[in-house]
Amino acid sequence: MNEHEKLKEQLYELGIKYAEKKGYILNPDTETVDTVIDGLAENIGEYGKRYCPCRIISGDEKEDKKIICPCIYLKEEVENDGMCHCELFFKKDGAE
Repeated sequence: MNEHEKLKEQLYELGIKYAEKKGYILNPDTETVDTVIDGLAENIGEYGKRYCPCRIISGDEKEDKKIICPCIYLKEEVENDGMCHCELFFKKDGAE
């Protein structure tokens, strides 16, 4: 297993733990989860941070801090749309 795959595995585990802690679930579509996790791993490799792969990195460190996964938009997006913009985290039935 190469370093990228190891990092993806770690990010997946972090995602599961975060989802459980916050009362979310990961997207049941494993292909989408893999795509998002792969993007996160690529951003760590390129930028050194877990930037959401569905957001545009501006180069402004203060602004870009907002899009480090889990980003500041996550809670509101899940509440309003049932999922985050990246479609990684979903609202769990009955979760608030």
